[in-house]
Amino acid sequence: MKNAVELKNINFSFNTPCGEHFVLKDISFSVKEGEFISVAGPSGCGKSTLLSIISGLLKSSEGSVKIYDGFKCGYMLQKDYLFEWRNIFSNACLGAEINGNITEETKQYALSLFEKYGLKDYINSRPSALSGGMRQRVALIRTLVPKPDILLLDEPFSALDYQTRLEVCDEISQIIKNEGKTAIMVTHDISEAISVSDRVFVLSKIPAIIKSEHIIDISHSPSRRDDPRFREYFNAIWKELKDNE
Repeated sequence: MKNAVELKNINFSFNTPCGEHFVLKDISFSVKEGEFISVAGPSGCGKSTLLSIISGLLKSSEGSVKIYDGFKCGYMLQKDYLFEWRNIFSNACLGAEINGNITEETKQYALSLFEKYGLKDYINSRPSALSGGMRQRVALIRTLVPKPDILLLDEPFSALDYQTRLEVCDEISQIIKNEGKTAIMVTHDISEAISVSDRVFVLSKIPAIIKSEHIIDISHSPSRRDDPRFREYFNAIWKELKDNE
């Protein structure tokens, strides 16, 4: 597999009345096309900042981000941010609409995603009629409709209750794999990271460095959480995060 994203020596800081505040320090890694990686770390360590730098919403103080082959990025936020005054279908088409690319082909693609992922009967419903898990699926479809090559996921399940979170996490990661997308997710949830990722990078507290990299060598079927090695990975990452405190 070839690289889709490459980060080299990313540093990020900003000035405060007390002086320069360092957030990220010398962050370097690459992501292969079709790979799902997670960046885990303690709250406030700069995970979302890193994702914003990859997306181009923020500029790093030093270092570079390379997106290969003209790949496009899609960004999925912590909350679904569905508009109640729009039905589910028009919510899903919002990104393409903003980009001025709302064609008949785009609409048909959106409809195919709704049908493929069990939401076709709800396209005329308002967001309030859907469960939390269904709303997250709509949010993912909205991210997929413009056909990005790389998905950037900013703690996309954190707004859900625990049981729904487990179900939706597995469901959405499977959708991403089905669609053949490259994904970078930031999270503070260790189980979430292990259950969906090919690799997990662990960040230290700020100024954040990459403390370790874990290659997750567990089959996705039937569930990674049932594999005895799941606990081994969990304990190793948990220890590293506890050592940060």
